Amino acid sequence: MLKVKNLSVHYGGMQALANVNIQVNEGEIVSIVGSNGAGKSTTINAISGLRKLTSGTIEFMGKDATAVEAHDRVPMGIVQVPEGRKLFPIMTVEENLLLGSSHPEARKVRNETLKEVYKLLPRLEERKKQISKTLSGGEQQMVAIGRALMSRPKLLMFDEPSLGLSPLLVQNLFSLIRQISSQGITIMLVEQNVKQTLQIVDRCYVLENGSISLEGTGQELLHNDHVKKAFLGM
Repeated sequence: MLKVKNLSVHYGGMQALANVNIQVNEGEIVSIVGSNGAGKSTTINAISGLRKLTSGTIEFMGKDATAVEAHDRVPMGIVQVPEGRKLFPIMTVEENLLLGSSHPEARKVRNETLKEVYKLLPRLEERKKQISKTLSGGEQQMVAIGRALMSRPKLLMFDEPSLGLSPLLVQNLFSLIRQISSQGITIMLVEQNVKQTLQIVDRCYVLENGSISLEGTGQELLHNDHVKKAFLGM
């Protein structure tokens, strides 16, 4: 579904990513893990079109998406749940959700998708008239996920979704990601919560200093000595 080849990104004179290669197959949950500053968010933003590439190519569903603008990648099926949620704070829950269905194909099935989102996330239906900034952190994250689902994604990318959530909410979040995957949506997950991430993903890439240092199945990396020492405190 997604092929990222020799992806390099610079900020000013500094190299943030160097020749990153990533492949995501349809139906998979694939993660990118790494420490702060490793380049995880830069990678996901480059795939979304929010970060300009220095070099490399991005292919999606057999089509070259390298030069496609960010807003045109959403109708293609590339959708991101951004770090920090990025809700419109004085709009209601439902208004935020509906913004996710702004492109023509999503707008055609907006009502049907909204029902699906409320079925998946019933708390949002209870809160649909509530102003978003008055929600708890966990509820705001659910709105951000629901808004992304309103775009009818083929590839749904999460950027640090567990950030700032309590352990119980983190557990619920990972269950929700598995549930979304079971509905046929391919998932890319950027996370610092390495242990729980490796327990749910099909495959994982370890990013260190802007380059891929390891890749393998979730179970392989969960038992990898370097991963255990660097990220699991073992």
